[in-house]
Amino acid sequence: MTDRFVATAKAVAGVNGLKDYPFAVIAHPIANNDDAVLRDKARIAVDAIVPMLMRRGT
Repeated sequence: MTDRFVATAKAVAGVNGLKDYPFAVIAHPIANNDDAVLRDKARIAVDAIVPMLMRRGT
């Protein structure tokens, strides 16, 4: 998700009993980004997501 929505996502996670739920966050906005910027943001997301997946169930 983009950083603009972190507070909302945390609130929803908390209401659902998942207050420490991890999120991959990239800079907002994405709508007008060119391909190079989107690739950079995708790399940032992947770098955040992979460790989350590796920790699941441990």
